[in-house]
Formats: sequence, C-alpha cells, structure tokens
Amino acid sequence: MSGVLYGIGLGPGDPELITVKAARLIASADVIAYPALAGTASFARSIVADLLPAGAPEIVMSIPMTTERGPAQKAYDVGAAQIADQLDAGRSVACLCEGDPFFYGSFMYVFARLSPQYDVQVVPGVTSVTACAARAGRPLAARNERLTILPGPLDAKELRHRIDGAESVAIMKVGRHLPKIRKVIADLGLTAQAIYVERASLPDEVICPLDTAPEVAPYFSMILLTKGADPWL
Repeated sequence: MSGVLYGIGLGPGDPELITVKAARLIASADVIAYPALAGTASFARSIVADLLPAGAPEIVMSIPMTTERGPAQKAYDVGAAQIADQLDAGRSVACLCEGDPFFYGSFMYVFARLSPQYDVQVVPGVTSVTACAARAGRPLAARNERLTILPGPLDAKELRHRIDGAESVAIMKVGRHLPKIRKVIADLGLTAQAIYVERASLPDEVICPLDTAPEVAPYFSMILLTKGADPWL
C-alpha cells in the first residue's frame, strides 16, 4: 500500500503555535518535504527544526524567486514527483507549510498534483490573519460584520474599490506594495484606523499604527483596518 501524505500547517512562525496533531505527525513521519525560495533556507523547516525525526530524508522544493507562474509550477511538478516516489514505497511524508495549507498556502499546489492518486490529509494551521489580529490586540469582526481579505499586489484602483466597500479589512503580502497601499488608505481617510503588523509572533515582530510604519516592509507583513462601530472598538 502507498504511504500517506500530510500537508501540515505550521502557523505564522512561533513554534508554540504548532498544533499538537501537527507536531505528532512531523515527529513520526518517514520523510519530510518543504518549499524553499531558491538559494535560501526554508522558513517552514526552521519553525519545526526541533521536531524533525533524526535521519529522515528531506525533499526540498526549490521555488524560483520570480513573479512568473511557470518556473514555480515546474518546481512543484518536480517536488510532487519526488514525494510520489516515497509514497509508492509505502512511506509517510509530512509536507510543511507556513500558516495554513489552504489559505494562500504552498501545499495546495502539491495537493492538486497528488490528491487524485494518493491519500492526502490536510492539517490546518494558525493563519497569519488571526495571528496578526491576536498580536495587535485588534478583533477582526463582530456580530454581522464582514471581513475582507485582500492581497497587497492588487492595483491601486482595485484596492480602493474593495476597501471602500468593506467593513473590516486584512491586507496581506504588503512588502514592496506598502507605499501604494498606504496612499490608498490615506486617500480614503482611514489611516487612523489602520494597524501595521510585521513578522507576527516572531522575535523581531513590529506592531504599530500605519502612519508610523517603516518605509520598507517585508513580505511577511499585514495591515489590519476596521471601520465598524461595535463596542469592542
């Protein structure tokens, strides 16, 4: 019989936010797989370094640093083939994923390739959105309010339209798009209601009002914006 593939969400980075189930499956896996940006160490692996079973083979999916989809898709093709070889040999594989596997998670690309043929089980993890809200002390939504989650790379016009029609907003993948996002929020007169969070749950995290945020933001940064009038505000 073929082995089982586990897509394991690791949370935002703090090892103590890994679920009990995720820790158990990682420690007992025959093989560990994870993505890494080409030429860099894997952030996902670093989160669980103390849990990795001694001597377990590791499959590194080297993802090119490019906005084009083709090279990354090829890397997932190669990684999925390597994982399939291990599954065919009857070995269990724990595939590590920052955050949650199905919430902007890299594992969804492996899942799409292997789930039709193999037993693939997904273990959810703490999302960056909930982690940022917790660290900032900023509830996301109450009662009947709607939460809108937006990716920072959207163009300014689309961001403005989406934010203007939203009640509570989380803007992810801020990075180099911070100046554009900051201007959109300022033009809407909402700067005072926006919180900037960088590297949530990690030792070097930054949490501050948007108007005092640094000029340069890393990829792992987020803006939380709430317009509601619920008493918790």
